[in-house]
Amino acid sequence: MRLDKFLKNSRVIKRRTLAKEACDAGRITVNGRVAKASTEVNTGDILEISFGTGILKIEALELIDGAKKVDTENMYKILEN
Repeated sequence: MRLDKFLKNSRVIKRRTLAKEACDAGRITVNGRVAKASTEVNTGDILEISFGTGILKIEALELIDGAKKVDTENMYKILEN
């Protein structure tokens, strides 16, 4: 699944366009590498998202296309906040 789509479906970032902008600005890494919006995310990948207030580090657990709010809790695990 594309990185921008995963971030939107998991509700880590509210909109896919915002996820793309964050990727374009170099604020998201996947397994330690700066990632583009089109980067493929797999289960077990470690994502670091740099927000204005800090860095959120998560692990992708499930890739669910069109996930409902109930499903999003199982899509990732917060490692550092």
